[in-house]
Amino acid sequence: MKRRKFIQSSSLLLASTGLASILPLNLFATNKSKADKIRIAAIGINGMGWSDLTALLKDPRAQCIALCDVDQNVLSKRAAELAKKGITVTTTGDYKQILENKDIDAIVIGTPDHWHCKIMVDALAAGKDVYVEKPVGNSIAECNEMIAAQQKYNKVVQVGQWQRSQKHFADAIAYVHSGKLGNIRLVKAWAYQGWMKAIPKVPDSAVPEGVDYNMWLGPATQHPFNKNRFHFDFRWFWDYAGGLMTDWGVHMIDYALLGMKASAPKSIVASGGKFAYPDDASETPDTLTTIYEFEGFNMQWEHATGIDDGPYSRNHGVAFIGNNGTLVLNRQGWEVIPGKDGDKNRIEAVPFQKSVDNGLQLHTKNFLDVIQSRKLEDLNAPIQAGAHVATICQMGNIAYRTGKKIYWDAAKGKFTDSQANKYLAAQYHNGYKMPKV
Repeated sequence: MKRRKFIQSSSLLLASTGLASILPLNLFATNKSKADKIRIAAIGINGMGWSDLTALLKDPRAQCIALCDVDQNVLSKRAAELAKKGITVTTTGDYKQILENKDIDAIVIGTPDHWHCKIMVDALAAGKDVYVEKPVGNSIAECNEMIAAQQKYNKVVQVGQWQRSQKHFADAIAYVHSGKLGNIRLVKAWAYQGWMKAIPKVPDSAVPEGVDYNMWLGPATQHPFNKNRFHFDFRWFWDYAGGLMTDWGVHMIDYALLGMKASAPKSIVASGGKFAYPDDASETPDTLTTIYEFEGFNMQWEHATGIDDGPYSRNHGVAFIGNNGTLVLNRQGWEVIPGKDGDKNRIEAVPFQKSVDNGLQLHTKNFLDVIQSRKLEDLNAPIQAGAHVATICQMGNIAYRTGKKIYWDAAKGKFTDSQANKYLAAQYHNGYKMPKV
């Protein structure tokens, strides 16, 4: 199967999941001249937003004209970095000023997770194409609204799951789909992050100079400024994100779902806690095992901080365990380990197939290609796909937070348990309301 066709077909696996429907995409939007520059602004530029923008600017079609961040220190630093390359940009701490700028064609959203939905929906309503970081939503309800917004405004939305643009990932999943592994009853996905250490508790403090903390909080619960909740470490607090489950899970579980052509699980159960660093500042579990029951197979997710030696001696990956053998896949490459009947292999071994390309560069190129062609079906990671896997990951967190085995009612788009359903939608505060499309 050719890579582009694989990615195109796999991105539509949400059909009939009961999570959110996919409507036909309008392929007759006005074409943008290939001679024109695609004028880009980036919102949230401290981490992956900056990496995404840097990759985009390696393509001669892209032109950055504006930056937005709530931290003036970051904003000044990034503007200076662009200036050294001869790129002059306007800067602002208010994303609405970016959306009001008619000269901007597309935006990159690299903010903390709790801002993704609101900014993406507002950007689409303002007529912008969007590259949004993963996980797309901080709740299942947000994921559904983001799909609805894309369908309503018919704009290009690429999710930052750049592995979907890599050849070796597509090749591995094509092998899984070949049937050579035999009946696959168990899929494992994991992220063991040895470099992640404890986050020492520190007292709340004054807001750093140059930081618009109220804007950073946005719809999140009011909380005094604490450096542990700011910048990178926001990931470990429920107000803003979902821990390693949503941070790394959306990458690895995405390929588990694609390989199995899976939609929604029937049940989810999770067990874990703060076992590595029980007294540190984080809220999300540093150790977690989650089991999803699908029709005909189970999927198991594991994550652990402070440990690198995961299954198959890999610190992250996906393993498709079939009757005939096991395919192990991660960012470095993939291989097939044959099952055995005595000394005889059940299938031919596939030696390690190394990754040979730059996934992020290919992913941003795909985004620009589709902005020009307006063929939305060519996106490697459309919002439907990003929302699908983010929803599955949110289900895992909900199972952990309820402490129950929970069951999904695909027809109703909710759990059978009332306590679990309380986590379906993120709570918005400070005068903000969750978008309703």
